[in-house]
Amino acid sequence: MSQETHYNRARTSLQQALSWYSSFQRHGRYRPDLELKTAVSSELQAIKGALNKLERKAIAIAAFGLVSRGKSAVLNGLLGEKALETGPTHGVTQYPKSVRWAIADKVQIELIDTPGLDEIDGQMRAEMAREVAGKADLILFVVAGDITRTEYEALCELRTYHKPLLLVFNKIDLYPERDRELIYQQLQQLGTDKETDRQLQALLSPQEIVMTAAAPAPFQVRVEWPDGRVTQEWETSTPQIDVLREKILEILNREGRSLLALNALVQAREAEKKLARKTIELRQKEAEETIWNYAKYKALIVAFNPIPLVDLIVGMLADLALIRALARLYGLPMTSYEAGKVWQKILFSSGGLLLGELGSSVLLGIGKTTAAGGLEGAGTFTSWLFAAGLQGGVAGYGAYAIGKVAQRYLEAGCTWGKSGASTVITEILSQVEPNAIVYRLRNEIGIQL
Repeated sequence: MSQETHYNRARTSLQQALSWYSSFQRHGRYRPDLELKTAVSSELQAIKGALNKLERKAIAIAAFGLVSRGKSAVLNGLLGEKALETGPTHGVTQYPKSVRWAIADKVQIELIDTPGLDEIDGQMRAEMAREVAGKADLILFVVAGDITRTEYEALCELRTYHKPLLLVFNKIDLYPERDRELIYQQLQQLGTDKETDRQLQALLSPQEIVMTAAAPAPFQVRVEWPDGRVTQEWETSTPQIDVLREKILEILNREGRSLLALNALVQAREAEKKLARKTIELRQKEAEETIWNYAKYKALIVAFNPIPLVDLIVGMLADLALIRALARLYGLPMTSYEAGKVWQKILFSSGGLLLGELGSSVLLGIGKTTAAGGLEGAGTFTSWLFAAGLQGGVAGYGAYAIGKVAQRYLEAGCTWGKSGASTVITEILSQVEPNAIVYRLRNEIGIQL
């Protein structure tokens, strides 16, 4: 029941985001900017792609590893047929390939095979990993014995994509039982005692390690015939892949739609952040003019107003109007999250304004209000002018500071709100059970602002 709720909440969130950013409503009284529209087209496509994948209920499982670790063989073992090419030479898989795994009725499962991480250039490897890992809902990292430094670094990098991961210890048929158990125990200790990897916590838990022999090596057997002949023949053991297949199906049955929802929301969240960043950059000039205008008029009003309480009220209203004006300029949704954060800045600004007025009264012996009450003399006028200038300066600076912090929080807050991607991600992660594979993602995904 919670899986279905997670799925529906994610779909609603993506539909609302796509509707908002694709509509003319976003531009308000500002004409749609062709440069801005072009700049954010890739982000809109990313949100649309995440929504399409979610609605198709298409789960992607990607296999990574070094050459000759048996990635293609593992996927063929899951499929039950040799759909992906394998061979004794290095580099059989030259680019990512995908095949459909028809094993579930309610979801589409796509298995993605990738080239060996150590056979392609660093830049190309990083781009390939980023593209495939970003698309994947579940990652299989295939090793074939003691993990190498290169594999360890690749595993750490894949963990940064915040995707559920299974470590597949393949080719166990090549190891005696005692050696196999020793390697398994060493794999369990990955990342638990390394100072540099504390931010990843433990890279793996025992439940995330599965042993397989996807394509057991052939072995010779002695055959004695009735006529007395003795020959040597090659035989192949049955693939040991059932444990991995059952593990994957268990994960998909227990939390498959939650995985889909989380992955789609994370992709949409990143796209919305980039979209907001580009919008703010392209409309920086208009934003600066807006901020300076509000700062100027707020300073003048506060400087010439004789009533301190009205100073505070006018200052707050001017700050709120500035925030709304920036939100309309950028076309970013105003949510309760960033409004609350900016409101704290407004209170701080108002407190500074009040302290400025009180400080001027103590230092000069007379406040602006008293001076405006009818006292005469050049000294009094000078005191009033000084106090008014000081208050106006404080008010203007407060408005400018609020405008700057509003830009920052409007950018970060675009993914919050009742159905915002960050809000729904938080909901899902707070509801998953401790035995779920996404439970460890509670700390890894987080909410980064």
